[in-house]
Amino acid sequence: MVAEAVNAKMMPIGQFACVIAPPRYIRIQAPGGYFPAAADIDSEFTAMGDVSARMPFRQDGPARPAATRPSRGRWADAQAFAALDLGTNNCRLLIARPQAGGFAVIDAFSRIVRLGEGLASTGKLSDAAIERTIAALRVCSDKLQRRNVTLARSVATEACRQASNGPAFIARALAETGIHLDIISAEEEARLAVLGCHALIEPGEDPALVFDIGGGSTELVLVDTSTPIPTVLDWHSAPWGVVSLTEHAGGGEGEEGRRAAYAKMRQVVADSFAGFAARLPRHIERPRLLGTSGTVTTLGSVHLGLSHYDRSVVDGLIVPASAMRRISADLSHMSITERAKLPCIGNERADLVVAGCAILETIMDLWPAERLGIADRGIREGILRGLMGSPKPGKASGVAA
Repeated sequence: MVAEAVNAKMMPIGQFACVIAPPRYIRIQAPGGYFPAAADIDSEFTAMGDVSARMPFRQDGPARPAATRPSRGRWADAQAFAALDLGTNNCRLLIARPQAGGFAVIDAFSRIVRLGEGLASTGKLSDAAIERTIAALRVCSDKLQRRNVTLARSVATEACRQASNGPAFIARALAETGIHLDIISAEEEARLAVLGCHALIEPGEDPALVFDIGGGSTELVLVDTSTPIPTVLDWHSAPWGVVSLTEHAGGGEGEEGRRAAYAKMRQVVADSFAGFAARLPRHIERPRLLGTSGTVTTLGSVHLGLSHYDRSVVDGLIVPASAMRRISADLSHMSITERAKLPCIGNERADLVVAGCAILETIMDLWPAERLGIADRGIREGILRGLMGSPKPGKASGVAA
């Protein structure tokens, strides 16, 4: 069903290297002609890329292909590309077709799987977390085939990097779902995040800071935006994301207990950022800050008072840093039950969002921008841009007929 191009070339950004092992671009042979009902498409997505087009006919009845036909070119015969990002907390899939200036999303999937739950204390992925994740990967595998995807890349991040049974999980995922996950380095994770969201960095001359708060780690990337694709000046990966930090320092009974837990989380993160903070340039006239993560999109939704998440108004939003600090403080004082009642947080994020707030506030401490840019795009979009810009796979690059 699949063949692999194990030596395919990636698009570098700045001084970043590629993945731990050569990236595996999976060429998929599958039946086409199926477009799932709108309910099958994750509601946070319409279409993405610099063109920011909308996918028509989403609200009622079956979803249909993007209205704009991809321009003829070296990928003209390829029907769709896919990128899968398996993190410590989420499993997320994006399927798209090339479109002038970017790409149009035709299908997406996102599910909280908490693959890294309990990892900090046991050093391995739990059986329950593996089962949840395999179930989500089966959904992704089905979508890859039903959408007639011809080229895909799937990556796994911090949880699989840290877990002693990470390789065994990767092997099981391949055997049961047909999806081959590459365990990428923190460096590659940061590179892909920047490649996916850099179009939303505010204009300016001084370096900008891009960050990605994940489930098991946080990546910070200092970039020079004087070139069409930013040049990476420095980067840092801290082993604290919303899951790992919550398990390490979260909790607290009563308001005083919650305050103490929040202060501890902030200190833990600040300590892990210290080396990078010391390397950051001083006397930046107008610091620019862009975040890509569930934390910033959630807080952006709370800031707007949305009754439900709406990517079309959150992606590209610029908010005052002071508003993010106020919301973070408010959430850190609430109980889990109180946070769960907020529309864009709910039960799934109520216990983790405070850790995200602690990480965000610490980032704003070391890079004191007055405004925060919010991106609902990142690793998957970076993968897609790499796939669409890479040499077309064929027998010469190791793909079987």
